[in-house]
Amino acid sequence: PPLPLPGRPRLGRAAFLPLLLLLLLVGPVRPISFQLPGKARKCLREEIHRDTLVTGEYEISAPPGSSTGPSANLKITDSAGHILYAKEDASKGKFAFTTEDYDMFEACFESKLPVGTGRMPDQLVTLDMKHGVEAKNYEEIAKVEKLKPLEVELRRLEDLSESIVNDFAYMKKREEEMRDTNESTNTRVLYFSIFSMCCLIGLATWQVFYLRRFFKAKKLIE
Repeated sequence: PPLPLPGRPRLGRAAFLPLLLLLLLVGPVRPISFQLPGKARKCLREEIHRDTLVTGEYEISAPPGSSTGPSANLKITDSAGHILYAKEDASKGKFAFTTEDYDMFEACFESKLPVGTGRMPDQLVTLDMKHGVEAKNYEEIAKVEKLKPLEVELRRLEDLSESIVNDFAYMKKREEEMRDTNESTNTRVLYFSIFSMCCLIGLATWQVFYLRRFFKAKKLIE
């Protein structure tokens, strides 16, 4: 078998397995395409972590045979209604922003084409939205920091592994919150059950003494 080169450690299959798993997780992100009818509004929602870079590129194609160009408005907001990006009469462009907190973000396209009397062809909307590791431009980072191709790939894998660790940490935190909520709910249900049982026992005891006095007053029992 070939001998390892001097000064270079020999990597086995076990060492390559984590790298292969990371590479499999980073698949090509395909843009989303959908039809936007006249005077219609369609929205896309996605949950994104805090302090995450989000980039996107969109294109709106005019209906085939239309005498006018594409006409639609684009607005990106968070769950509180804060506008992160807005563009009227959008046809093609890019956007970028950094999230401040974990939230649900919404990208809405609203067509401005009149419906008319006949059948109006739909506009084609294409949206390519990336966040986290996918949104980083590693070619630009390589130029600025003068990194070699292998160093760029290692940087990308490092960022990906950090993103996966953060995802697992967030999932663990949510699991702990759900567990605390379940335990609190179970405790409240237990106390409520004990309280209800005490009320029923007290009501039954009161009914027994009341009926006993009632029957004694009617001289039905001694």
